[in-house]
Formats: sequence, structure tokens, C-alpha cells
Amino acid sequence: MKKLFFLLLTGTVLLGLGCERQQFGRVPEEDRSDEDEITIVDYLQANNLIDDAVRHESGVYYIIEEEGEGASFPTPGSQILVRYKGSLLDGTVFDETEEGDAVLLNLSRTITGWRYAIPLIKRGGKIKFFVPSNLAYGINDGRNGPIAQGIPEYAVLYFEVELVNFL
Repeated sequence: MKKLFFLLLTGTVLLGLGCERQQFGRVPEEDRSDEDEITIVDYLQANNLIDDAVRHESGVYYIIEEEGEGASFPTPGSQILVRYKGSLLDGTVFDETEEGDAVLLNLSRTITGWRYAIPLIKRGGKIKFFVPSNLAYGINDGRNGPIAQGIPEYAVLYFEVELVNFL
């Protein structure tokens, strides 16, 4: 009996390793990094921001408006207190803090693009950044976690963030 169980378990593991990872029949997301790069660069050129923007190795483009103060930067595990506005490239705002208010977030629980951009500034710093869809919500069809309301599939996102404080 133990041999049969071991054989079944081994077969299941080997079969699972050989299959493409897919959750509950979900179609794997497309790699849109090339298209997103073109979209971001076109936007930067059309809005005369290309000379100010820096491309992070992740594909996030950013503009540091104010570096902030102090000797340290937040880390991916930091608790961050921020004021922000998130929008699509057409200007549609999908989320923002109320004027004068700030929100406390765990940076490790934000979209990947934030984890690259926010550690580039210090306390009191301000940054604008463009997040390719693969570092944001990707397919955003609601079958793999909560739906990000108001964000279409494979959307490039634009954020303006002020890092009020961090721990």
C-alpha cells in the first residue's frame, strides 16, 4: 500500500512539473512588455517628458520630482505612508487619496511597479512613474484575485506619489 501511494505521489509530482503552470484553466498572460515600452515612450515624447524620464531595468519609467530628505530609502518590506494618484494614460483617474489625506500601505502588498519605484525616493520625496502592464494588473479579468476597478486589461498605468513617511 505504501509503495502504491509513493508511486502515485511521485507520478503526480512529475506530471505537475512537466505541465505549463495554469490556475483553474486560466489562459496564461501575454508578454506585452515590448508593446508597453513603445506605449510609454510614445506618451513621454508626446508630452515632452522623454528628457526627464529614466528607465529602470524593470521597465518602469520614472521622474523624480523631489528626492526627499534623510539618509535612508524604503525597502520592499517597508510600511509606507503616501499620497497618490493613479491614472490611465488617457488621463482617467482610477484611484487617488483624498486631498490632504495619506494612506498607510505595506509596500510588499502593492503592485510590482510600486516596489521598484517607491524605493527610489526618500521621506518627503515625490515621484511620477509609468508601470508596464506586466508589473501592474496584467490581464485583470478577476479570475486570479480581486479585480482592479476601472483598469482595462493590459493597461499601462501612471502614478504620482508623495512618500510622506515610512517605517
